[in-house]
Amino acid sequence: MTLGSYGQFCPVAMAAETLCTRWTMVVVREMVAGSTRFNDLRRGVPRMSPSLLSQRLKELESAGIVVRAPAPEDPAVQEYRLTEAGQDLQAVVEAFGMWGQKWIETQATLRNLDPSLLMWDMRRNLDPQPLPAHRTVVRFTYPELAAARRHWWLVVTPTAEVDLCSSDPGYEVDLWVTTDLRTMTAIWMGLAKVGDVRDKIQLDGDPGIARTMQTWLGLSPFSRQPKRVH
Repeated sequence: MTLGSYGQFCPVAMAAETLCTRWTMVVVREMVAGSTRFNDLRRGVPRMSPSLLSQRLKELESAGIVVRAPAPEDPAVQEYRLTEAGQDLQAVVEAFGMWGQKWIETQATLRNLDPSLLMWDMRRNLDPQPLPAHRTVVRFTYPELAAARRHWWLVVTPTAEVDLCSSDPGYEVDLWVTTDLRTMTAIWMGLAKVGDVRDKIQLDGDPGIARTMQTWLGLSPFSRQPKRVH
């Protein structure tokens, strides 16, 4: 799986040969988060080329970490699922994330901004419970970005998964959120709270949805880890 071997019997070195190639742990992170289909995995690693993603999946499959099989509801579609060995990596992914949240400086964290990844993470961690019991649409606008990446819609339906759209889905919007990408990323990562950045974020629409944004947003699973460096 790697270009070379460490030549050591140490389990850390042997595991690193399998897991420490570029993008590999990030792909495993996406699978731990629940993505099983190629296009969903791509949305979680938007800067990774499709060919490299395909290569890494094949390598993980060869290592016994991932298994590929037809989707139960659609045999024509292939899914990638973690094996028992792959599922054991959940704790490793969580430890990586908590360490990064704790010890990587805030400025470095907020230097790597990506609206596609941010919105995809927000989509799968959003908590619909505080929202109305009908379809709710929240539009996010990042004015400083190019037009193609400026607007995003989260469509929350009680009986379905949260849908993320990068083009107007045609539904009436319940809440408009206008802010810069850095501020929204800081909120998502738990480095700031909605109430503390009122001068940097504009909320228009349903006051109830706006008032509970800090709750339904869900936040990163690593946000509970306080920073030790700033």
